[in-house]
Amino acid sequence: MDTSLINVDSVNAILKVEVKKADYQGKVDEAIKSFRKKANVPGFRPGTVPAGMVKKMYGKSILAEEVNKLVGEGIYNYIQENKLNILGEPLPNQEKQQPIDFAKEEDFEFFFDIALAPEIKLDLSKKDKMDYFKIAIDEELVEKQISSYKANYGKYESIEEDVKETDLLKGEVVELENGAPKADGIAVENAVLMPSYMKDEEEKAKFTNIKKEAQIVFNPGKAYDGNETEIASFLHIDKDKVEAIAPEFMFTVKDITRYKEADLDQALFDKVFGEGTVKTEAEFREKIKESLASQLAPDSDYKFLLDARTLLESKVGELTFPDAFLKRWLLTTGKDKTAETLEAEYPRIIEDLKFHLIKEQLAKDNDIKIEEADVRAVALQAARVQFAQYGMVGMPDDVLMNYANEMLKNQETSRSLVDKAMEEKIAACLKSAITLNEKELSLDEFKKFFETEETEQEA
Repeated sequence: MDTSLINVDSVNAILKVEVKKADYQGKVDEAIKSFRKKANVPGFRPGTVPAGMVKKMYGKSILAEEVNKLVGEGIYNYIQENKLNILGEPLPNQEKQQPIDFAKEEDFEFFFDIALAPEIKLDLSKKDKMDYFKIAIDEELVEKQISSYKANYGKYESIEEDVKETDLLKGEVVELENGAPKADGIAVENAVLMPSYMKDEEEKAKFTNIKKEAQIVFNPGKAYDGNETEIASFLHIDKDKVEAIAPEFMFTVKDITRYKEADLDQALFDKVFGEGTVKTEAEFREKIKESLASQLAPDSDYKFLLDARTLLESKVGELTFPDAFLKRWLLTTGKDKTAETLEAEYPRIIEDLKFHLIKEQLAKDNDIKIEEADVRAVALQAARVQFAQYGMVGMPDDVLMNYANEMLKNQETSRSLVDKAMEEKIAACLKSAITLNEKELSLDEFKKFFETEETEQEA
């Protein structure tokens, strides 16, 4: 089998694959033998069908399958051996490719169009300058984080005071009929409600400024604005029975609990960062600053990469793309794409493709490779940030790694983490290659960058 490249221009080429009988005959014979063992032909037991009959009945399709396998392998091997940086996948050439008759021909020629990525040259030096925006970890940010920890690590405590909207009430609820408990009506001994969840202000008001043992007559249907799920959960009944409930129920308050934030003490320090890690409020605040800096650093790098895109694209200049091929390939592979929608989307597709190729070239020029350990490190950091969002800082590494491993099992998430690992290495490479002008901004100021971008995109 012979595979050769015919250059059309700098970004378009044709792959010619020539397949001779000697290339495929042995594979076809083996395929016929294998098929004969399992062929189900009336009048013959499996494995006893004559080879000639199998060849006559299925030989053409077996030949086509084996030849197509050879062609696919030939194309793949040629691209790998010659290190061709192709875009998309090879497509049959519509002009040179002649119809193939597997019943009559013994030697075959196949022609495929391929798209070559444009050549990219990057020349970065310390003469290239960029702003790098760091998020300042100010006292306001630290205070917000402390408030969040105090709220997250608080707990409900029984109280004797008057009820507030956000208190949790536990008690007994019974269905009423003519002002008295209904015979065989709904009765729940351990009912739980929070007034703030009620939608109707009039019903909600009945549950505030009351104490234990208070008895409140109210309408659950009105209180929860007909929400069948909430009503069914409160009354411990099926949703299909909600519509038939009485308009009046009596709730007897047995216990009132109120959420109390955690105190800023050693117990909180241990819960957040692990036992004995910090021992004073000053150390706690310093540890929070370190934690916030670690969490926010990727945001600075993300902004840096967005800004670096402009620099890199200006360095590369205009690139020529195989537009006709790419549009044909995108229409072939895109399930919901039409020629009209593709024309509208194509400029953005090319923009993203251009930056993708630039990042690939950066990785190639600087020998940047992503190892399994890199992806696991990114997954571990992602898990750490995920827990930190819920105030769970200082989680043991084995817990974080278990969570990270679950993330890596998801194919889509895993691909995203690989991309993230590559972006981190590219950002580090760029930061060392050019001169950075570091600027410190508050978190609110930093967020305004992205508010501006969202406004521009909407426009």
